[in-house]
Amino acid sequence: MNAPFAPQTASSPVSVVAVDLSEGALCDRITAFVEGAQGSPFHLPAWLRAIARGTGQQACGLCAERAGRIVGWLPLTLVHSVLFGRALVSSGFAVDGGILAHEPGVAARLAEAASEFALRRACAEIELRGGPTPAGFQQVTGKHAGFVRDLAADDDAQLLAIPRKQRAEVRRSLKNALTVTIGTHETDRAAHYACYAASVHNLGTPVFPRSLFDAVLRAFDGRADILTVWEGEQPLASVLTLYHQGTAYPFWGGGVWRARATRANERMYYALMCHARAAHGCTRFDFGRSKTESGPYHYKKNWGFEPQPLVYSRWTAPGAEARDLDPTSDAFARKIALWKALPLPLASRLGPVIARGLA
Repeated sequence: MNAPFAPQTASSPVSVVAVDLSEGALCDRITAFVEGAQGSPFHLPAWLRAIARGTGQQACGLCAERAGRIVGWLPLTLVHSVLFGRALVSSGFAVDGGILAHEPGVAARLAEAASEFALRRACAEIELRGGPTPAGFQQVTGKHAGFVRDLAADDDAQLLAIPRKQRAEVRRSLKNALTVTIGTHETDRAAHYACYAASVHNLGTPVFPRSLFDAVLRAFDGRADILTVWEGEQPLASVLTLYHQGTAYPFWGGGVWRARATRANERMYYALMCHARAAHGCTRFDFGRSKTESGPYHYKKNWGFEPQPLVYSRWTAPGAEARDLDPTSDAFARKIALWKALPLPLASRLGPVIARGLA
């Protein structure tokens, strides 16, 4: 650890320190704190280190301690982009990972330390994804929703738990000549990247570098895998899923155009729900976040998931302009339209360079 941001005194017994994520023993202690506090996989040091290895962005974090005991944690990724500037993101390339603390006072100390940390590193912005909104931060609501629900007791019950119209789509997918594979080998990774790259290009988004997915699979060895739906030797849909404390997090998924006609996505998510329960003992399924009222938002509702508004927080340095990474803004919408017009091979080459800054 580096020197604390503030000395420990009788009136202020909590110290906040910047964390060196190469310190294995400390990372083990932080991991235990995250798990005890029911944090997400995006709070884990393993996630931060994987993001750093996979994208080249800097992993860091702030840890609050009292009398040698961890009482708060803020995972951070220092994101640098020529197009979008510098920012601290909690947690980088994730949908969750804000301040984790049992006491409001500890959360406030972490937020204050984060703003000091940002200024020292010439970062114009801090984005907290989840957790409390500290004083001096702008609360951002209404733009995204999360979708989480319990898994059923067995495969048949899982099918019956899906609302009638969507269940009919799943049944149709089960009648199609599709196969499902699960693994983390090169074949799985190549199929996943091909499906994911095609999917995000169709949405107008630059694809992340494949090194990111490889790094996350290594970091979550035994706690992450890839499920792919095939038609013959052609991968149609594929998803990389994290498993953490009884919850499955299908995080990076997508499909080619043929996936819609064959209902490969329906086969994929139903198979994943069954696999998460049977192979990983999961009892919850986190369908991830979606833009409010978007196509994916309504798709997840069709599966019987109720949207829960996500609350993010933003701090901008005095005199600085906030980064525009909001896909609902007019400026960003124009960029999306331009990106969709690029040929897929060209977008696949340029995308990873740009996407490293889209944390």
